[in-house]
Amino acid sequence: MTTSGHFLPYGRQLIDDDDVVAVAEALRSEYLTTGPAVAAFEAAFAKATGAKEAVACNSGTAALHLAALAINLQPGDAAIVPTLTFLATANVVRMTGAEVVFADVSAKSGLMTPATFEDAVTRARKANLKPKAALPVHLCGQICDMRALRAIADCEKMALIEDACHALGVENVGATLHSVAACFSTHPVKAVATGEGGVVATSNSEIAARARLFRNHGMVRDPAQFKNAAMAFDGDAPNAWYYEMYDIGWNYRMPDVLCALGTSQLRKLGAFLRRRIEIAALYDRLLAPLSPVIAPVARDSKPHGWHLYAVLIDFERLGLSRDRVMQLLRAQGVGTQVHYIPVHRQPYYRDRYGEQSLPGADAYYDRCLSIPFFPAMTDDDVHHVAQSLSALIGRA
Repeated sequence: MTTSGHFLPYGRQLIDDDDVVAVAEALRSEYLTTGPAVAAFEAAFAKATGAKEAVACNSGTAALHLAALAINLQPGDAAIVPTLTFLATANVVRMTGAEVVFADVSAKSGLMTPATFEDAVTRARKANLKPKAALPVHLCGQICDMRALRAIADCEKMALIEDACHALGVENVGATLHSVAACFSTHPVKAVATGEGGVVATSNSEIAARARLFRNHGMVRDPAQFKNAAMAFDGDAPNAWYYEMYDIGWNYRMPDVLCALGTSQLRKLGAFLRRRIEIAALYDRLLAPLSPVIAPVARDSKPHGWHLYAVLIDFERLGLSRDRVMQLLRAQGVGTQVHYIPVHRQPYYRDRYGEQSLPGADAYYDRCLSIPFFPAMTDDDVHHVAQSLSALIGRA
């Protein structure tokens, strides 16, 4: 265990007294859901990301789904998704009825590149699929080359939806300079926490309006849009209780209590990121002697959101399996995780699309391991993790 006797997970939220006060105030307010705290959180989030609008919802998955619905992704369409991501990035495409085309990634960084994007477009055409969108993933906080991806997408008349769940706090991520929307998560291990939650950030008012519509059952309460005048109006006045639905929607709302926590957390986003940068720099220095057996993931982008600190381990040279490494580290109070199993290898997608060869993703997956990384870590904690990794090499 660590010198203080506590266990270090790979990620953890940092909740201060001011967060507790914000939640308590929300609990004592008139609204627990669909109240003013939602609008306040959305305004704060838009300001933090540089987006014109932000739409809060109840998970990062919901945010991605809302963005896909907002661009009218549907059966007959396809979307390109890097296979090195969490299940949700691909699943939301299938939730619209569209097909997924998996893109390979860099074996060193795990990011979808312009070359792997173009390769996925080519394979989609050969399969007689029509890609309407792509969902680049900013893995671990590293940012895809959005300018280059946008150039390819424009040629193919495709929309880009950023899976930015790992990249909150990075300058211009959320401002959607090269995409129609950027989707974020506020899960406890992310940059700021609301418990569960997500946000669609966009500078496209139509995308925002459609996301809000689908977030709340597809319900329309604007009298100017009502189609059934006989039911909607009493004379010239609209009936106060009346609403209509023109398309299927979902209950993806985020309650006021969680939005209050999110607004409080956003005030500390800069401080959280600065501490993550300090921890990363310390890890870089302490782990340098362990290379090439254990080395940080390649840095393909600047700036960096520093959501995860992942290392690539030569398990064969180390003489230990990844599972054994994780067991040994856990015995020392060091938690780890794997981000991620390539989605094209999941049984559902293998059964639907057959076996696929995406060697970059497989090479990255075979070596990656995320180690403890969160703002509340002390320098002593970082030293303990580094020493525990060094001890593994001593066992080899």
